[in-house]
Formats: sequence, structure tokens, C-alpha cells
Amino acid sequence: MTTDTPVSAATGRSPVRGWLAVLAVTLGIFSLMTSELLPVGLLTPVGSALDVSEGTAGLMVTVPGLVAAVTAPLVTVATGHIDRRIVLALLIGLMGAANLASAFATSFAVVLVARFLIGISVGGFWSIAGGIAMRLVPERHVPRATAVVFGGVEMASVLGVPTGTFLGDFSGWRTAFAAVGILGLLSLACMLVLMPKVPAERTIMFGDLPKVFKGNAGVRAGIAITFLVITGHFLAYTFVRPILQGGGVDDDMIGVLLLTFGVAGICGNFIAGALITHRLRQTVVGISVVLPGAMVILALVDNTVVTAGAILILWGLGYGAVPVTFQTWILNAAPDTIEAASSLYVSTFNMSIALGALVGGFAVDGFGTASVLWIGAALAVLTLLVVGGAHRTWPSPPSEARA
Repeated sequence: MTTDTPVSAATGRSPVRGWLAVLAVTLGIFSLMTSELLPVGLLTPVGSALDVSEGTAGLMVTVPGLVAAVTAPLVTVATGHIDRRIVLALLIGLMGAANLASAFATSFAVVLVARFLIGISVGGFWSIAGGIAMRLVPERHVPRATAVVFGGVEMASVLGVPTGTFLGDFSGWRTAFAAVGILGLLSLACMLVLMPKVPAERTIMFGDLPKVFKGNAGVRAGIAITFLVITGHFLAYTFVRPILQGGGVDDDMIGVLLLTFGVAGICGNFIAGALITHRLRQTVVGISVVLPGAMVILALVDNTVVTAGAILILWGLGYGAVPVTFQTWILNAAPDTIEAASSLYVSTFNMSIALGALVGGFAVDGFGTASVLWIGAALAVLTLLVVGGAHRTWPSPPSEARA
């Protein structure tokens, strides 16, 4: 196998062209994550329209998460010989079509089929896109480009989910799904126009996946912290709308509060991007303190718009740092097996979204909405134990070793 090299450095392409490609991938990530998380702000209206409970409506988050967990390595291996631009374009087009199908669905079963297709898109796209910045821009720009790509995740929170919630409240949830579908088709066009060819430079086999996991303590630690933090976060965040409503926050303020969460998330993403080169482990520790802290506070205090907004700012700062920090941990742990390690990471990330939403649904239906905050916080804080263990078994992530 050969090590991936940056396309711009290998072929002499203009760095400007590389950055345009990075922006196209960012728009794709934004579209995908908006699509995956859109139901968070629409659980109540979709459930009411299609005659299912809020816990059952949470399957709209569970299904794509589970499918993405399975398809991340499958798509990565199956498309190992295909130009990465073509693969990414096909996956983003599939997402757009699936959301348009959801907009016209007449039953919850049809919505779940569409969410299944979205899961394929999310798993395959993210596993390839996670490390593609180093194929597009010069090496010195890779950390910044990676932060920009994963800024798309936070932009989905700050613009995508709140805008979808506003659209759903103003003109119906079908309009929100249709808008995301059109956005997906726009992302497809940008990817075809702005991205250069990115040939697959290595062939990944299924056997590479367990080898990366078993033979690399850093990857194992990264997978563990991803599982705990993402499961804990989505166990609670999937049901943030009913949590806030149950605390007395008016319906027309939910979108504003989700917007506040998203703005804080963007700030968290770029703060983490500035820290992780030399303070990767400390950034992970900070995340594992801030996230459960915000959940516990939200469970304990009386919710007004002001207090809920302050808590969601804290929560958003913590979660905003997650994607770029955890992806960087994985890239640093396995620099010579990037796509294989990234596919494991994406599988874990999305499986954790699905598991969190599923367990959260059972908890909401069985114990009430506040229970998900306590369970989510308990899982997230366990990350501290994993980071402590990684400190003993894996002396230092490469970024810290180079510092």
C-alpha cells in the first residue's frame, strides 16, 4: 500500500482550486448533517402528522445512524478503485433524492425508507471526506482545511437544523425536507464543478479494518471516546425540543435556542481547531467535562429562555469541538491507514447517534424526558477514564509528540 499524498502537492494544482474543493466538500457535509439531524427540530410535528409517538419519531435519527454505521466501511471498500469525487457526488445526490421523497411521504414507513437511504449517504460520504483535505491542499493547510470541512457539521447546527425548524413551524415539515433535498442537489452540482479528480490511491480490503483497530492503541482509544461522547450527546440532544417544551419554553423560541446552540458550536469547532495541534488530549478532556456539565445543569435548573440559552451555549461549545477533535485524533493515530481508520470512526460515530436516539426514545417513553439528560451525562463523563487509560497505553498522539 502507498500513503495518501496531497493532490495539490503531487500534481501542482493551484491551492485556490484545492480550497474551492474543500468548500464543496464542506457544503456536502453541511447538507448531509442537516439532513441527518433535521428531525431533531421536527419530531413533534412529524409525529403528529404521521400518527406516531415522539419516541417512535426518534427512529428518524436512529435509522440513518445505524445504516451509516454499517455502510461506512462497506462503501469505502466497495468504491476503493473509484475516483473519490464521483463517489462523493453520487452519495450527496442520493441524499437529495431521499429528502425529496420524505417531503411527499404519506406514511411513516416511507419516511423511514428515505432515512435508510440517507444513512448510506452519510456513512459513505463522511468516511471518505474525513481525510480528503490532505488530498486537496498543501500539507501546511491541512489542519485548517480539516477544521473548515468539519465546520460544515456545526453550520448544520447553526443554520441547517434551526432553519429547518423555522420552515417546519412556518410552512410545514414537508417544506423543510424538500428544502434539504434541493440543497443536496445543489451540493452535487458544486462538487462536480469545483472538485478536481481525486483518484483512489490505495485499495482498502475488509481485512484492513480489524488490523487497524487491533494493532493501534490510539485508534482504539479514539473509537471508545467517540462512542461514549456521541451516544451520550444524542441520547439527550435528540429530544431537546420536548425537554425545552416540558420546561416551559414556548414553541416559537425553540428555533432561536437551536440557533444559539449552533452558533456556539461553530465557535467550539474553530476554538478546537486552534488547540488540537498542540493540545489534543486536553481538548478531549475539556469536551468530556463541558458536555455532561451542560446536561446536568439543564436537568437541575428551571428553564426560561435565558437560562436555556446559556446552557445551550455551553453545550454547543462542547459539542462543536467534537468532530474536528475526534477526527484529528483518528488521523494522527493512523496516518498511513487514513480511510480505513476513518471508516471505523464514522461507523462508530453514526452507530452512536443511532444508539443514543434509540435508548433516548425508550427513556423518554418510559421515564420522561429529563431522564435522557442524566443518562447522557453519565456516558459522556466516562470519557475521562478512557483518556486516562490512553495516556498510559499510548504515550502521545502524534500532534502532541511533534509539538
